[in-house]
Amino acid sequence: MIVAQLQRRGRFWTGEPFFERGRRVVVERDKRLKEGMLALLRTTGTGRGQAKVVRLIGKPDVARDVIEALMLDRGLRRRFDPDLQSRAKEAQPVDVPRRDLRELVTFTIDPATAKDFDDAISAERLGDGAWRVWVHIADVTAYVRPGDRVDKEAYRRATSVYVPGAVEPMLPEALSNDACSLVPFADRLAVTVEMEVRGPKVVKTAFYRSLIRSDERLDYDRVDRIFGGRERAAAPWDEPLAAARAAAAALGSAREQRALALDAAEPEFRFDTRGHVEHVTPVQQTESHRLIEHLMIAANEAVAALLEDRKLPALYRVHERPEPEAVLRLADQLESLEIPTPPISEPLAPSQAAEVMAAISRSVDQHVRATGRGRQGLTSLVLRTLKAAYYSPRNAGHAGLASARYCHFTSPIRRYPDIACHRSLLHAIGAGEDAPDRNRLGDAGEWTSARERDAMIIERDADDVARCFVLERELFEGGYDREFDGEVVGLIGAGAFVAFGDGYEGLLPVRRLRGDWWELNEHGTILHGTREGGTIRIGDPIRVAVGRIEAPRGRVDLHPAPSA
Repeated sequence: MIVAQLQRRGRFWTGEPFFERGRRVVVERDKRLKEGMLALLRTTGTGRGQAKVVRLIGKPDVARDVIEALMLDRGLRRRFDPDLQSRAKEAQPVDVPRRDLRELVTFTIDPATAKDFDDAISAERLGDGAWRVWVHIADVTAYVRPGDRVDKEAYRRATSVYVPGAVEPMLPEALSNDACSLVPFADRLAVTVEMEVRGPKVVKTAFYRSLIRSDERLDYDRVDRIFGGRERAAAPWDEPLAAARAAAAALGSAREQRALALDAAEPEFRFDTRGHVEHVTPVQQTESHRLIEHLMIAANEAVAALLEDRKLPALYRVHERPEPEAVLRLADQLESLEIPTPPISEPLAPSQAAEVMAAISRSVDQHVRATGRGRQGLTSLVLRTLKAAYYSPRNAGHAGLASARYCHFTSPIRRYPDIACHRSLLHAIGAGEDAPDRNRLGDAGEWTSARERDAMIIERDADDVARCFVLERELFEGGYDREFDGEVVGLIGAGAFVAFGDGYEGLLPVRRLRGDWWELNEHGTILHGTREGGTIRIGDPIRVAVGRIEAPRGRVDLHPAPSA
């Protein structure tokens, strides 16, 4: 299968590969064919270089169509089999005992654009620095039974893929956006983690299947307005929200002393009704995000602790400690940029690497806050030092969170490992589920980890494509000779990666930097001009203009601004 742009050549139709350079194919005649359109093609095997149209996608100058084409090109199906959709729509939940928590005030906090709601919160203040928090998670396993068609397809997909303006869901919409989603003002089935938080610690936990009813659908922006005093919280969820805020702050204050300090902005795109992307806004992590993050981490840790104590099969979220050599290299990179780091003893023991890494990340965060620049580039240096997190039936802890026992439990609508942990937890508490097959979890961990990596690449590339379309629009409206203030966020021998404008990024090739010969230092942090002695460093401000935009590849080439 390939995505190609259709072209008419005399009596023949051809397809030109759209995302990667490749050989043109001859397309079988079809009344749907339209000049210049994007299409998903399948080679027919009836002749060399011949293909037929599987699906017409849209126009190459419409951002939503190009992102859809990208998803198809990367192998996403974009549709569920009709029979599977029918099964999902007709699925009836298992009949098991539940605690009726519908009288407990409950709310959700999600992005304003969210359609699937995995988690909801209830909370109350107990006094003397203590709170009771209920984390309610959608009971997906009540509808998705082990080995049925929906379960097999969810395992095949393994994760939902979120791109600008679209999502490739792990579960059919009848479940992900309806039956399993904790929408407001509707009875919903949940698995509840009840925690007593005293100071910075969870001192007591309970787990059970429940029936809940959300009283309010909050979004991050609204909660931040409430926390900032720009909007009033309304009864009956005002006091529970305040209690959840206090409990999350207590949990977070302790964790932030041990865990990595990483604060990266996520792009948020706005589309018009025709599918053109109008605007991109970098969304920073705020207190409302941290509230949900800290409570979800606490719930995930509580579940992982129970599963490990009971020696039950599960998929843990593992983030191994960084290699001492990598941590020392990061310290050298930061030293080359004159960024202070905490004292490091050498040789650095493997058992100390994670703790030192966390301390370095906090030093970087303090430097960025003090100087007002370097956030993206320095965070990238820190991230490249870390090992990738993955799923495994063997618990090896989560170094990034400084957590000895951690799993993913709180997003079963969009991640298959969470479903596995639900089944194991519900088996542990005698709530009507069989534990996962221990012998299959090794393969499941590798598969879901690989699918997660694939999804992250697709999401990143789709973001880049959407940014290119926004940039093209901005240049069209404001002039192609426009100049931008930017910041160097990465370096390679061939040039500097520059973040500029409202969330854009491009490559400034060294061949465009006239008057000197540039060489990259051994740490990969500074380009040195060997003749004039100039430097280009990660975090440096720089003024640029746009040379060329290749939207399908998400690529922007820059050159120095004439006025610089």
